[in-house]
Amino acid sequence: MARLGPRERARYRAERVGFVFQQYHLVPYLTAVENVMLAQYFHSLADEQEASDALTRVGLGDRLRSLPSELSGGEQQRVCVARALINQPSLILADEPAGNLDEMNEALVISLFTELHRAGHTMVLVTHDPEIGRMAERCIELHHGHLSEVSVFPKVEVELIDNLLKEVWHAQEDTGAREFESERFAAFVENRATFLLMAAEELVRLGDGRLTFTPLGEQRASRVIRRHRLAERLFCETFGIDPDIVDDHACRVEHTLSPEVVEKVCVFLKHPRTCPHGSPIPAGACCPPR
Repeated sequence: MARLGPRERARYRAERVGFVFQQYHLVPYLTAVENVMLAQYFHSLADEQEASDALTRVGLGDRLRSLPSELSGGEQQRVCVARALINQPSLILADEPAGNLDEMNEALVISLFTELHRAGHTMVLVTHDPEIGRMAERCIELHHGHLSEVSVFPKVEVELIDNLLKEVWHAQEDTGAREFESERFAAFVENRATFLLMAAEELVRLGDGRLTFTPLGEQRASRVIRRHRLAERLFCETFGIDPDIVDDHACRVEHTLSPEVVEKVCVFLKHPRTCPHGSPIPAGACCPPR
């Protein structure tokens, strides 16, 4: 890059880099599809059908002819995502892409970025939200303009998702409710970005300020709860661990238990129906009819 002149750098940006801005920077007198076609024009040739397809992929197939002023903040940001992707860039630069969005649209935009990364796009994202930062494979932190930390970690730990699924399950058991106000649900407030990813994975639903399981999420949560409570029973009955501290012991080992091992533990314990604290253990494939 250092050897390229101004014109070559401009051409490189047009051909290889997609930009998503916090403030959208859509041309106000152009429709959604025309804003996307404008990016095509500066790259090569404008193609209305390709631009329409790109907007359809981000859920805006019915807003092609809408002006930016007729779109919500989340819809405008999705136009920006379509515009950034239209020329198939190898690199996408995003500056606070969810900074001005409400909870629902934040979930939609973050899920789009998750899908793009899985499809092979390199993403560089600037954010002040540490929870969104946790979703990255590599995190570079700046404080007052100086590099302070570089972290490399999995995008989201499976253990964290499992633990959050347990939190939702416990809340359902404790209250009898099937959905919760997300902003009053402590686990959501503390792990907002992870819950957004869970929504993208269709494990939970987030909308209208509410949080609830999807069928897929409830199935996974049931397996996680079953694994944990069987581990508690195993520690209590086999190793004589005090029920008051058995939860900590179960948490340390449960993530190492494969589904096959969980079923063997259940058979070994003769298909217990409750954990040492009296909470129900969901039935598994090995269990006789209840």
